[in-house]
Amino acid sequence: MTPPQDHPAIPPRRIGVLLINLGTPDAPDAPAVRRYLGEFLSDPRVVEIPPLVWQPILRGIILRTRPKQSAHAYSQVWQEEGSPLAAVTKAQAAALQGSWGPDVTVDWAMRYGNPAIGDRLRAMKEAGCERILLAPLYPQYCAATTATANDKAFAALAGMRWQPAVRTLPPYHDDPAYIGALKQSVETALAELDFTPDALIASFHGMPERTLHLGDPYHCHCRKTARLLGEAMGRELRVAFQSRFGRAKWLEPATDATLAALPGEGVRKVAILAPGFSADCLETLEELAIRGRETFLEAGGTDFTYLPCLNASDTGIAMLQTILSRELAGWTDAA
Repeated sequence: MTPPQDHPAIPPRRIGVLLINLGTPDAPDAPAVRRYLGEFLSDPRVVEIPPLVWQPILRGIILRTRPKQSAHAYSQVWQEEGSPLAAVTKAQAAALQGSWGPDVTVDWAMRYGNPAIGDRLRAMKEAGCERILLAPLYPQYCAATTATANDKAFAALAGMRWQPAVRTLPPYHDDPAYIGALKQSVETALAELDFTPDALIASFHGMPERTLHLGDPYHCHCRKTARLLGEAMGRELRVAFQSRFGRAKWLEPATDATLAALPGEGVRKVAILAPGFSADCLETLEELAIRGRETFLEAGGTDFTYLPCLNASDTGIAMLQTILSRELAGWTDAA
């Protein structure tokens, strides 16, 4: 049927893939970091304390002191393209564009900060994407990462008159494609070193221990990733958890404490990787590569290296193509 002349333009039907990562401030300065932390730390998925108790602490103490400290940390890793996390996620989306033909659009968004999930979903829908795969790039599932990214997307969908059909990417912590990509990436990086590490540490982002008891599979997913990677490489990986915040008990052992203790155990040469991150960011480039190095060397270590994330490497993109193709099956086949 031919639409009437005054009918709004109808874009061709498309499929969308929206890569989602955690978030970043818009600039490495205190005001931008304050806005970002205000959104991030107000998420009840992230801080599970009643708002009446938490918000006075957040607004009265944390947002008055922490932004300046964090802005300094961001300034140490900020790139010409902006935040490393944003730059890498953008590059991943660009590298994946065209992987499933001209009728599949690949875009990217951040849970906190910009580009916002709701803005990108609306833009994809307006461009004709009637089916969208939400792809939070967190290998290990946690309510504070995967779930809150999906929450934000679902909230945006709730405001749409005409919603697209939606699928979500499940965790891929034990996926053979993911483990294989990690193995290839780590072994390539190790082969380029001028020393042989005495220990290989897998550092994952920390979570309060109570999240484990409340039912998050995150701790188990992290342990399984490290075990499978160690088995694939034929060597043991030590697991540690970084980025502790506040007074609550967090998952252990802590990465900083582990690095400080290793030289006393006779471990003088260390390589550390972050298999819970799909892209390098503040937590890997500043917390591990800079502060982690300082901690280890000051404790008596002699050699330290940080092994980069998969990022937008050929190996990483091939892995993403594999796991995303699986979730697009039935859509792209019929397109």
